[in-house]
This record gives sequence, structure tokens and C-alpha cells, in this order.
Amino acid sequence: MMRLLSKILTYVLHPLLIPVYGVLFYFQMTPKYHAEAFRAGNLLPLFILTVIIPLVSLLILKNLGMVRNMLLLRATERIYPILIFLGLMLMVLFRVIPNHYSPEIYFFSLGIILAGTACLVLALLGKVVSLHMAGIGSLLMFMVALSIHFEKNIVLAISLCTLGSGLLASARLYLRAHGRAAVLTGWLIGLLSQLMLIRFWL
Repeated sequence: MMRLLSKILTYVLHPLLIPVYGVLFYFQMTPKYHAEAFRAGNLLPLFILTVIIPLVSLLILKNLGMVRNMLLLRATERIYPILIFLGLMLMVLFRVIPNHYSPEIYFFSLGIILAGTACLVLALLGKVVSLHMAGIGSLLMFMVALSIHFEKNIVLAISLCTLGSGLLASARLYLRAHGRAAVLTGWLIGLLSQLMLIRFWL
């Protein structure tokens, strides 16, 4: 049962879904008016670029023998997938959500790029950190920043995300996907990548 729950958490809180979760959360709590067409015009391309295309790319890389499995447990297996994801996130940054439309989402995406770049550098150095924890760490700090920015009490949402961080960390450890150091380092990378950019929009 614990193994099943751990796998469910791993898929539900997959790092590829974090950009979509962050943008969805922003639209749910922002006091700014955004037309439905604007929301759809952001979410649909974002979902395609950060979820669909990376998954297809992973399957192609696996068929080419460049990736042994979809879990990317080895540092060398992570390099091309992370490069592809970073390239797609740059497309999101410059074509889907330019700064003047929504600075909050813009810098959230930029923070994800910073976190991805840090994970890429570590992979090039032969080190593996938890991409799952980097993703949820980014989301958690973004939620905290939005709460301060819009002066809204979203303690429940932040508490649930914090709980999700702990459960996800436990799941990654239970599945033996990473050690404690890799889990903690990944989470700190996610937190700090957003924290570094807060001063530009908060």
C-alpha cells in the first residue's frame, strides 16, 4: 500500500506538472482580472510545452538508447531531458508569458529555469538531486510569495503544499529513488531559485 501511495505522489507531484500547478494557483488567487481567453491562452501552450513535449521527448530518447528508463536515476541520463525542458521553458518565458502580461508568472517561470539550470550543472558534475523536490520547493516558495504580494491569507494552501513536500520526500526515500542529501538539496534548490527572484516583483 505504501509503495502504491508513493508512486501516486510521484506522478501527481511530477516536476513537469509544477509550472502548470503554479499558473493555475496564480489564476485562482490573483485579484487582477484576466479574461478566460487570456487564461486559456497561457495554460494550454504551457501544458503542451512543459508536459506533453517533454514526455514525448523522453520516449524518443529512451527508444534511441540515450535514456535507460523514465526515472532518470543516473546523472548522465538527465542531461538531454533537462536541456530539452529548459529550452521549452525559455519558449514559455519569451513567447507565452512575457513580463508585461504577468510579472508573477514570468518570474515564477524564470525561477524554474534557474532551478533546472542548477540541476543540469550538478548532473554534468555527476551529481543527482531530486527533480521532484526541486519542483515542489519552487511551488511552495511561489505560493508564499503570492500570499505576501496579494496580502491574502492562504495558510491552508501553503500548509497543504508543505505537507505535500514532506510526503513527496518520504515517497522518494521509500522508493529509494534518492538519498536524504539528494532530496534535501533538490528542495533547497527549488526554494532558493524562487527566493532569489522575489525582489524583482514582490
